[in-house]
Amino acid sequence: MEKPSWICTLLTQASLCLALFIAFNLGRPQKSIYYNSRGRHLDIYFLSVRGGSRPLKQQIHLLSQMEKVAKTYKAEFIVNISELGEDDPLMLNGTSHLSLLKIPWYTTRALKGLGRGYFLKQMPILHGQTLDIIGLDTRSLQDYLCSGQSNGAGNDQLHWLTKTLELTDSCWRIVVGFHPLEACEEHMKTKSSFEPLRSIFLKFGVNAYLSKQGFTDNYPHKGSVAYIGSPGSTDKETYHAPVNGRPVVTNEMCNGFLLHRVTPLEIVGIQFFRYDLDIYLQGLNLVELLNDLMA
Repeated sequence: MEKPSWICTLLTQASLCLALFIAFNLGRPQKSIYYNSRGRHLDIYFLSVRGGSRPLKQQIHLLSQMEKVAKTYKAEFIVNISELGEDDPLMLNGTSHLSLLKIPWYTTRALKGLGRGYFLKQMPILHGQTLDIIGLDTRSLQDYLCSGQSNGAGNDQLHWLTKTLELTDSCWRIVVGFHPLEACEEHMKTKSSFEPLRSIFLKFGVNAYLSKQGFTDNYPHKGSVAYIGSPGSTDKETYHAPVNGRPVVTNEMCNGFLLHRVTPLEIVGIQFFRYDLDIYLQGLNLVELLNDLMA
């Protein structure tokens, strides 16, 4: 009998592979075309950014980056870290962009005389679970905790925060405020005035605290709480050559923002700094590198 040619052998092997593929996939539910391999469309994305004044060119560049990322990931909302609340210049200019105008902006407040500066926003995620965004007026809290008075706006806010955390059963709890809460031994000789606030976070299972950048450039964990700082115009000092015998100190502008992804199982964040990509991890969660997104 004449041996089959190599072409017949190849066709036979291909047919067997196809048959095995069909057999393994029979009866298996097929994924919708609207699902990707990671189910990413089911996750919630949001941005956080340090507000404040910037030169026009840098502001335009920052907002265009935010616009691109918000559109790519269908961000649900933006958290603005600012002292000025709704009067913050970045927020006012950001909401003038058509695509960013469609996204809710939530902003912190840390100036006296602007009224109540704390809030609770709840966002639904999968399987009936919710994400809490809790905004604080850290200026009034700082004044209250330092003075030791038993009444006033700071006391009311602390009572509201405690009751809110007691009553909510959300899957994730993220608190946002202007002032960083972590203390650095090199800069602070006394115990942080925000220590009672940090104790409340630990007691009620707060997952993360977002604020302006503190003394450290990383994202420290204190117990179960991640302290995440957003860099801004007054967070980095640069020393230049002396002029008239005195060094010139300027504040370096950090045009960056954070992209956060929230799922029922994890919170991860990715910091975009100009055109570079910097990453922090919460716990042992892994973060996927996003190559060339900002190109």
